[in-house]
Amino acid sequence: MGIDNLKFNDKGLIPCVAQDYGDGRVLMVAYMNRESLQITLNEGNACYFSRSRKKLWRKGEESGNVQKVKGIYTDCDKDTILIKVEQIGGCACHHGYRSCFYSKYDQVRETWDIIDKKVKDPDSMYDKK
Repeated sequence: MGIDNLKFNDKGLIPCVAQDYGDGRVLMVAYMNRESLQITLNEGNACYFSRSRKKLWRKGEESGNVQKVKGIYTDCDKDTILIKVEQIGGCACHHGYRSCFYSKYDQVRETWDIIDKKVKDPDSMYDKK
């Protein structure tokens, strides 16, 4: 059984929702492949597969915003993963917000409004070579 009964897509990826284990806030959505999921299971910290960089991405490896895994779940179709995490460093978003879901759509004005405050300056999290 293990991870072999999960349904990875034709590119070998499965969507993964990261949720704060304390208050339930959705922090981000990323993708995992078999290797990143196995690393996550073995090490206890979230590891994803970056589709843009086409490589493994250990959350927090550059920013310090590590996700300590508290539980791993799958949906009924076994084609999506939910991980409940302790978000170290205060933010999951590379723009410096606690959650990547910091914008809300206003149907009247037809605009996306920022509803959160930045936790960190993104320039302080990443080495700008």
